[in-house]
Amino acid sequence: MKKIILILTVVLLASCSASQKTIIAAKKTLKGEWSLDKISYDRSGVFEVTLYNDASAECLTGGIWKFIPNNNTGMYTVNENQCTSTGARNFRFTIPEPSENGEYSFLFKPIDEKKKSTNNNKGYRMTLKHLDATTMTWTQTVSLEGKPFVITMDFNKIQ
Repeated sequence: MKKIILILTVVLLASCSASQKTIIAAKKTLKGEWSLDKISYDRSGVFEVTLYNDASAECLTGGIWKFIPNNNTGMYTVNENQCTSTGARNFRFTIPEPSENGEYSFLFKPIDEKKKSTNNNKGYRMTLKHLDATTMTWTQTVSLEGKPFVITMDFNKIQ
């Protein structure tokens, strides 16, 4: 019986350590500046989408996102060409342990310069669909007319 418990403990620790190593590697890959090049939807049509209770998809497209993993913070810019509220926005982020189906999430919470929540401590969860040294893809599922509506955000690394 003791051997079974010992084996189960070793297996559990090994599996936890593997996902933790994956998260650490993801944060290292994430470090730096990324361009949000494209926002798309899982169905055709014209949609007025406001992301993060902040700006339209058009205003965020072309913006620069900077990730600082050592303190889990970053900032993004809103496209200055066509938007009324432009400039940099600060955020705190984390990549939690994967879900039961093995998918990783990206949790994001708007903050001010003093690292205080600007959105009543409300945050957002996206699925981290893809991350490598040069590209990253997030998806977020929301409800539109009672049906799931998937927003996809494609990034390219600048530096």
